[in-house]
Amino acid sequence: MSKPKILIQLDTDSQASVFDAVVAIDSGVDKLLQYSNVSPDEVRALVHGAMYTRGPADLKNTAIFVGGSNVSEGEAIAAAAKGTLFDPFRVSIMLDSNGANSTAAAAVLCAKKHQSLENSTALVLAATGAVGQRICQILASANCNVIVASRLLERSLECIERLVANGSASDRFTPICSADTLALGEALNNCHMVFGCGATGARLLPSKQLADAKKLRVAIDLNAVPPSGIEGIELMDKGTQRGDRFDYGALGVGGLKMKIHKACISSLFQSNNQFLDCREMLAIGEQILG
Repeated sequence: MSKPKILIQLDTDSQASVFDAVVAIDSGVDKLLQYSNVSPDEVRALVHGAMYTRGPADLKNTAIFVGGSNVSEGEAIAAAAKGTLFDPFRVSIMLDSNGANSTAAAAVLCAKKHQSLENSTALVLAATGAVGQRICQILASANCNVIVASRLLERSLECIERLVANGSASDRFTPICSADTLALGEALNNCHMVFGCGATGARLLPSKQLADAKKLRVAIDLNAVPPSGIEGIELMDKGTQRGDRFDYGALGVGGLKMKIHKACISSLFQSNNQFLDCREMLAIGEQILG
């Protein structure tokens, strides 16, 4: 008889995410074990508990989800968990701290509905954040030219250094300072897609500059709390056509993000040797869209 599907939620925050817990249960998990305030030095013992309580043939029914609001801390937890496993005692792992991976995958897939990624140009505003970096990574891997924007040019350059260190091709990136109105306007005039990945309350792009960008085919704003990051894009926009441009708000992207999140949780229990990060979530999203 098949063992119950157990998901072990390792969260770096003081309270394990209710959002992630609800999605896990809605994805068909039988038992959810939640651990909060998890630090890297605690991971080994927690993962050993997952590895050694079931025989290798049953370990596909045990999986680990790494979450929390701090993405860099989540990456450290996921790396520690992955490093603890060895054959044949493996369980699958999903990393989606702050929803950064699933959100980035969904945003790029929404844009791809209207604009081919290869050899096109995308502007990523507030690119230095967790979601922005992942969008840059996905776009570059699809041979898209990426304009990496931050309010400080130094931060844009640092972001590119991190992306290249993680395997992206350096010739795909151009840094700009988004506080430089002329530089931002020139970037908009040369891009086909723009992604707004800023923090709550940060206005990244005024409607006048958005309207003046004649080559722009897709505009996506991922800020779910007013005011919008890209002025003129509504929270519920889901491929809303305005002239030659298709617009998406945070909730318009959110439907696909939720489908990707749930599908990833379900897929963890198909085998015991998966590690689901940004690119894997993108592939699962592509399967969802057919």
